[in-house]
Formats: sequence, C-alpha cells, structure tokens
Amino acid sequence: MSFSQDALMAFVAAVDHGSISAGARQLGKRQSTLSESLANLEIDLGLTLFQRGSRQLTLTAEGQRLLPLARQALAAHDSLQLEAAALQSGVEPRLTLVLSDTFHTGSLEAALQAFADQYPHTELECLVGEQDDVLALVRSGRAQLGLLPGMARVGSEFATQVLAQQASTSLYVAPSHPLAQASPLEATALQAHRRLQLQTFSARSAPDSSAGRCWFAPSYLLLLEMTQLGFGWAELPDWLVARYAPELHPLPLPGWPQRQPLYAVWLRQQPPGPAAAWMLRCFGQPAA
Repeated sequence: MSFSQDALMAFVAAVDHGSISAGARQLGKRQSTLSESLANLEIDLGLTLFQRGSRQLTLTAEGQRLLPLARQALAAHDSLQLEAAALQSGVEPRLTLVLSDTFHTGSLEAALQAFADQYPHTELECLVGEQDDVLALVRSGRAQLGLLPGMARVGSEFATQVLAQQASTSLYVAPSHPLAQASPLEATALQAHRRLQLQTFSARSAPDSSAGRCWFAPSYLLLLEMTQLGFGWAELPDWLVARYAPELHPLPLPGWPQRQPLYAVWLRQQPPGPAAAWMLRCFGQPAA
C-alpha cells in the first residue's frame, strides 16, 4: 500500500478548511485535482474517508481515525525536508522572520548573536506580527518563518515546529485604574470596564465588540501603552510588561497567567533553507 504526500495534503486541507473547494484554494490547486487525489487515496487505503450525500464535509469513522495519522505523516515528511535542507549547500542570501510579541526577545537576542557568526553573509530581517498577520506574511512569501502562539487557526498549507519557549500572558491595568484597587476582585468586575483587545490587520471583518466596551489595537506594544495611560484592562505578554512597563498591576484572577506553546510555521511547499533550518533548531532548544 502506498499513497503520495499530495494525497495526504489534500485530505488534511479538505478537513481543515471545511470543503474540497476551500482546501483546493489554500493549496493552489483546482477542485477537480483535489477531488481526484482524495478519490485515489480512498482507493489506495481501501476505505471511505468522507460521508457522501451530505451538504457539509463530514468524515466517516474511518476518516476520523486516519486524520491524526495523516497529520503525523505530513509532520514526519516536513522534518525530513528540514534536515535535508540543512545538509544541502547554498545558504539563503536573505532570511525574513515575523515574530509575535509573545516570543521573549531574550531568546531571539541569543539566537541572533550566534546567527551572525554562523551566517555572516545572510541578510536578516525581523518583522513583528500577531495571529493572522503572521500567517499572511508567511503565506505571501514576505517572510520565510513565522513565530506565534497556538495552532487552532493554522491551515494545512503550513508546516510547524513547537519551540522550547512558551508564551505567558496575564491581565494588567494601570496602578491608578479602579480594578487595581478592587479587593477582592471578581472576574465579573471586568465587564464594567473597557477592554483593550488585540485586532490584527488581516482580520476579515470589523472587530466584534458585542461582549462590551472595547478598544482595539494591532500590536501588544500599543495595547501596553494604552494600558499604561489607564484606558482599560488588557491581556499582555508577561515578559513585555516586565521589561517595558513593570509598574502595571496584574489582576489576580483564577486561570491567570495563561501559558500556551509557541510554534514556528513555514510554507510546507517551500521548506526552509540551511540558515532558516539552523534558526529553527536554535529556537527549538531550551534556553541555557
């Protein structure tokens, strides 16, 4: 039994994007091509992966069992490509990273010092973006690598690698804000005060303020400044507050601070070259 990487990518993309047509768009293929790949995969496996006759794309029980294995197979293929690229000659003349401000720059600073010695002739550009903006910059080819927290919205066109560092965020207010004086503090008290919320440029629709009064900003640094001025409460990276606004007051609520994994992402069809692969290995190692 054998099946191609394209067939596995078609399977995962169709599921991730909710339809064969949407999956085809994400992979830059025709719908008929993706449909043929899925049909051939079912033939090769001897199993039916999708329920026929349903308006929505629905997996069969067999499809549900095989989906995580298909993801693992693609991840293993990505790792093979990554290592092969690192062994090849021909270093990239330019490398662009786009990073979330949830990524502690202390880890970046150590990596850059070593990178300058390892690849002295490679131009390096560092951009800052959050959530969808990171993915949009990588998808467009503007950046080769992106670093961001969480994986819920990453499509099947991206390959990923978990980093050694985790993102840690807490809720903060200015010392003069009424919430800083509340004792005891209940989570329901937040609803009576303005929320300062992250909103990326790549968001498809206007921000949803139905949950209450909100002000929106495209970066954590701007949210931090708005919080310093006492305009409301905000979820902010803990390292960013410690370095640039240690006077801010963390709200002692259950479940905070929150921690989540950080990931590197790149286009699966454009695997990293030697310099990018070196950077990925550096980010994947625990800090000394």
